[in-house]
Amino acid sequence: MDTVIAICLGIGLSAACGFRVFVPMLAAGVAAKAGILTLGDDFTWIASTPALAAFGIATLLEIGGYYIPWLDNLFDTISSPAAVIAGTIATAAFLSKTEMSPLLLWSIAIIAGGGSAGIVKGGTTTVRAASTATTGGSTNFVVSTLELIASFVMSVLAIFVPILAAILVIVLFIVAMRFIIRRFRKPASPITNEVKRSTQ
Repeated sequence: MDTVIAICLGIGLSAACGFRVFVPMLAAGVAAKAGILTLGDDFTWIASTPALAAFGIATLLEIGGYYIPWLDNLFDTISSPAAVIAGTIATAAFLSKTEMSPLLLWSIAIIAGGGSAGIVKGGTTTVRAASTATTGGSTNFVVSTLELIASFVMSVLAIFVPILAAILVIVLFIVAMRFIIRRFRKPASPITNEVKRSTQ
């Protein structure tokens, strides 16, 4: 059961990294510092004072950057690989306290953790690109605010109700994948449709 909880906790925090990279890392560090969470021996640095200070500063810079027009799209590009890395670390940090083999641990951390962060990040990037294309970026601040709230809520749920957080991640996957597929599916042109009709 501890392994299941650790996986759910890691996946929940990883998905939160897809919304904001440093909010869940800061939340996990603070929770571990307060004794609410237990990190693996190799990841106790997440709760150290220097790490918490760094996460705090990075969180403020990340939040502020997303409210600067056009810089938010640049942040999306930069933070995409960072989110995957953070998601992998977040999952590994809690799986490492189980008796799981290192190979299985890092496989789950990369696939489930990094994958969760990557899929959510892909969905948010697509939404932001659509917002920029349709409104010239005028509604991006709304998208940024919703992403920040989602990151915070998902982080809290992952820490206190990890199984519920994992269920929400599955729902997010379905929604994100449907949105991404719909966004990049090119509709057939009128000429192509006419050719198809003429050949029938």
